[in-house]
Amino acid sequence: MATSDTEDREPDPFDAIVDAPFDSALSERYLVYALSTITARSLPDLRDGLKPVHRRLLWGMRQLRLSPDSAYKKCARITGDVMGKYHPHGNMAIYDALVRLAQPFTLRYPLIEGQGNFGNIDGDGAAAERYTEARLTKTAMQLMDGLDEGTVDFVPTYNNEEQEPTLFPGLFPNLLANGSSGIAVGMATNIPSHNVAEVLDATLELIDNPHAEHARLMEMFQGPDFATGGLIVDSKESISQAYETGRGSFRVRGRFYAAESENVADRDAGIERLGGGQYQLVISEIPYQVPKGKLIEQIAQVIADKKVPILEDVRDESDENIRIVLVPKSRNVDPDLLKESLYKLTDLETRFGLNLNVLDATRTPMVMGLKELLTHWIASQIDILQRRSQHRLGKIADRLELVEGYIIAFLNLDRVIEIIRTEDEPKPVMMAEFGLTDRQTEAILNMRLRSLRKLEEMQLRKEKDELLAEQAELEKLLASPARQRTRLKRELNALRKDYAEDTALGARRTRIEEAAPAVEFSMDAMIEKEPVTVILSAKGWIRGAKGHVPLDQEWKFKEGDGPAFALHAQTTDKLLIAADDGRFFTLGADKLPGARGFGEPLRNTLDIDAGAQIVAVIVNKPGQRLLLAADTGKGFGAQASDLLAETRKGRQVVNLKGKSKLVVVRPIGEGHDHVAVVGDNRKLVVFNLDELPDLTRGQGVTLQRYRDGGLSDATTFTLDEGLSWTMGGDSGRTRTENEMWQWKVARGGAGRLPPTGFPRDNRFD
Repeated sequence: MATSDTEDREPDPFDAIVDAPFDSALSERYLVYALSTITARSLPDLRDGLKPVHRRLLWGMRQLRLSPDSAYKKCARITGDVMGKYHPHGNMAIYDALVRLAQPFTLRYPLIEGQGNFGNIDGDGAAAERYTEARLTKTAMQLMDGLDEGTVDFVPTYNNEEQEPTLFPGLFPNLLANGSSGIAVGMATNIPSHNVAEVLDATLELIDNPHAEHARLMEMFQGPDFATGGLIVDSKESISQAYETGRGSFRVRGRFYAAESENVADRDAGIERLGGGQYQLVISEIPYQVPKGKLIEQIAQVIADKKVPILEDVRDESDENIRIVLVPKSRNVDPDLLKESLYKLTDLETRFGLNLNVLDATRTPMVMGLKELLTHWIASQIDILQRRSQHRLGKIADRLELVEGYIIAFLNLDRVIEIIRTEDEPKPVMMAEFGLTDRQTEAILNMRLRSLRKLEEMQLRKEKDELLAEQAELEKLLASPARQRTRLKRELNALRKDYAEDTALGARRTRIEEAAPAVEFSMDAMIEKEPVTVILSAKGWIRGAKGHVPLDQEWKFKEGDGPAFALHAQTTDKLLIAADDGRFFTLGADKLPGARGFGEPLRNTLDIDAGAQIVAVIVNKPGQRLLLAADTGKGFGAQASDLLAETRKGRQVVNLKGKSKLVVVRPIGEGHDHVAVVGDNRKLVVFNLDELPDLTRGQGVTLQRYRDGGLSDATTFTLDEGLSWTMGGDSGRTRTENEMWQWKVARGGAGRLPPTGFPRDNRFD
């Protein structure tokens, strides 16, 4: 009978569309994705410290029988097998995971032993998987120990063709020993590697005393132990705090160590003495996850950029051991200052963040402290011990059943042989006559003739006694939590012997030493001190001439430009540049362009307002005090060091209103005790310097009161020595008025006309 058209027609895909609010549909699907990323990709399981890709990779290698004493197999074979059976993702993702597990500079205790190019600490990648070979290490075998003893659950693989374990039951504390890192959705994990002996010591302490304080655990558990060594320079208190909360960070530095130096102090400081008093520094260990090639490039770039002028050269003399040589500029360079500068400017010092975010036994993500994490791990190992014991009891019961059947057969050997020879169906007859089970009867019927010896009977009775004794011990073990803890301690102590402090693999690599107070690091210390003459033109073009040349020397300027400021300085000095809008700027004298041309516009280096004019250029000196005054007649004193600006935008120091301007920026001389102020109205007032307050920012106080005009100039002087001013003309002579008592009033006075001969421009210089 012919089918109808309706039956032949394909189902309409639009019939499967379900109407649902977009936000709820999106949130449901995103939640599924997020949970999958968190629990099945990015976060490690605290029980074995592995993510699924690593677990499947090691399981696949175990199935290929790649034990430490077997031959290597091509990595392409391994990744293909793992991808086809257990991990349905790209082979490069699997191979990258394999490479990481095999790199001794990445994993503290490698789980895979590689043969071929698996990358290096310089940052070079591994060779293609078709060129490299691998097998498991002893550590990996310890991590997987007990898989055949019923200790963990097995689940079907993605295609239901194979079985894979949900975790590894071994005693090796892989989570803390090798660490882990990963970024999930809304959370991440970052766990450094640690020393196995220390982890086991803390674990044993917690088994003995479950109520042990965190501080007690930290007495045995020092902190991270990175594969590449290095130094952790945080205090013990901050390290302990990080492990108590499960979050924190560590400062990791490279280590300076000169193995060939005879002097112990030099050796530990990384100093190798050369002839003529010269020396060089040797870096023997670098921070974890810092490629050596990148670090050397950074140091070379710092030298090229002249950020560390006291460093002459860097050389890479590494072979299988790291040896980076730093050559200082001269033998007078302070080694500690050189080290401190590299810590600040390169990856010779990095920060490693601690985030103990892991999946617990219920696969729930949680940030744990050290004690909580070890407590969960101990509980998981107790559970594995119980499951192993239960599995072994089952095996013993099965074997006892057979052994007892064999013994019955030996006791009734003639009758058993007669039944087998005469009966067509001997099985039911034997079961009925001797009370045997089906398994016992089948075993007897399948027994070989050569087993019918008296010696075999004796061995069976001995085996039965041994099995009964083992069964009794296991039953006592399962009934007693104390026995379980004792058994776990014994097994952990046996494991600890393989990773003891005196073994090559177990010796601590990373030293933990709280950093000494840092050498005061400033770029001034990095600059070679040389004399320089600073020239600033009226239109803001600045330059520096080598040496201290005469300040009255004629300089070439652009057409329409001319001189404004000229002063002597050192290349290590900071120049304070004051604009009439009250803003102060700072410029290093070593940053000045050469004096062969016209220099460069100061506004290319500093963000000086286009309408502002430069009123002063002063060399900053320690302890120097300045007099600042605006044309409004207000002013104050200030410490020069308080006016230094850290950015090119400068620092607003003098607050001005309306169109008022800063007109006086003058150093206060040593021993000066009075202030002289003259206004546009040619009135002069003198008052005690003690009446001038020191501020870091503000309008200041009234120095002189005016009816018309404003402040023209101000200076400081010593009253007993009199007030001096520059005479007019080219003579350069000065005049001094010693009798200033008649102009001395309280601060803020109106003043009176200055002495005869005072300059008509109302300026003191």
